[in-house]
Amino acid sequence: MPNAATPYGTLPPASPPSLRKPLSLPRLADLHARGEKITMLTAYDATFAAMADAAGVECLLVGDSVGMVCQGLHSTVGVTLDTMRYHTESVFRGLRRVQGTAWLIADLPFGSYQESREQALASATVLMQAGAHMVKLEGGGWTTETVRFLVERGIPVCAHLGLTPQTVHALGGYRVQGKGSEAAALLKQQAHALQDAGAAMMVLEMVPAALAAELTGELKHCATVGIGAGRGTAGQVLVLHDMLGINLGKMPKFVRNFMADAPGVAQALAAYVRAVKDGSFPDDQLHAW
Repeated sequence: MPNAATPYGTLPPASPPSLRKPLSLPRLADLHARGEKITMLTAYDATFAAMADAAGVECLLVGDSVGMVCQGLHSTVGVTLDTMRYHTESVFRGLRRVQGTAWLIADLPFGSYQESREQALASATVLMQAGAHMVKLEGGGWTTETVRFLVERGIPVCAHLGLTPQTVHALGGYRVQGKGSEAAALLKQQAHALQDAGAAMMVLEMVPAALAAELTGELKHCATVGIGAGRGTAGQVLVLHDMLGINLGKMPKFVRNFMADAPGVAQALAAYVRAVKDGSFPDDQLHAW
């Protein structure tokens, strides 16, 4: 397959399609079981999705962070289901054009699953029909039965605990979650309940590294993906624009700018994959909470 030119550079040569097997839940579970780190980045459009896939990123998350990154919103709360559908379709088309293999996850936005399990199913159906392989929802406790309801109906689910941006106002801001024995015990209880309900993946955001590592060892059937949660998780995720050094606000201290030492976007993406795989990212010393 010849290199493909894009407005942001040339895509690195990909393996022949016959050698590039699409990611699936069994393949992700195998990576988790073997202890190989899982790589994930957000993606909101066709071009960056294709570039991330070519670099070997295994999971692409169409995050509701699109509201802050692309729409200029102050939080994810204003993102609509229609917005998520549009960007999921865009990413899916980008992957299809380059015979991409990445596992595609889409966020259920605020207000699209809180009312009832039936509302969650209807919203998840919209995103799955747009091309998602899995949907992600935030929070523990009441979400457990929603996760079970979706999984029983054939919809893979990624959970999200710790800092949950959709409820940032209730949490008192963007602050670390799970500090202290009581908070840690609650987070662990919620994580196990979500695994038991069928969640196959779980984002752990801004939780103490020791707690995230402990949970990762306990959750045998649910791969943890950390963001600001140390290197002990089964995988890592970053907002694409953050790891490329593009941010309209204050860059989180756990983020590394992979463009700083790379001649182009494609090389920065490849460097991110290598750093996650070999364990050199993240640096636990940068956020020892």
